[in-house]
Amino acid sequence: MSKELAIQQRQEQEKSILIEQLKKTPIVQVACEKTGTGRTTYYRWRKEDEAFEKEADTALKEGKSLVNDVAESQLLGAIREGNMTAIIFWLKNHHNEYANRVEVTAKLAEQDPLNPEQESIIREAIRLAALPISPSSHGDISTLPESSD
Repeated sequence: MSKELAIQQRQEQEKSILIEQLKKTPIVQVACEKTGTGRTTYYRWRKEDEAFEKEADTALKEGKSLVNDVAESQLLGAIREGNMTAIIFWLKNHHNEYANRVEVTAKLAEQDPLNPEQESIIREAIRLAALPISPSSHGDISTLPESSD
């Protein structure tokens, strides 16, 4: 067996081991440390090997899903034990009546009337844009006198 083939086989085995570790621990730094693979090597493999990149993304997704399941299981256990923080967290994130709300109120100030120069500039901009001036337009521009150029 040639040296290049042996290196390629060893590298594929290392990639496979790293993929399996990412499924269990979806944190690149930790998975690399556990498998003895450098982070730089991991990112170089991702860049050079499209199949590895897809496998790594899938493994990270599976690993995050596993961690989410474990965390949710722990949360439900805490709720069963009467942990008020867990109960509040669950309700805020899973029940509309307990969700955080944002209410915005504002008072709009009267707008100062446009001076003749501003009126002229706006009319010219509208003319150049070929937009009709109509009563449904926003602001008070529809009541401005036509400019006499």
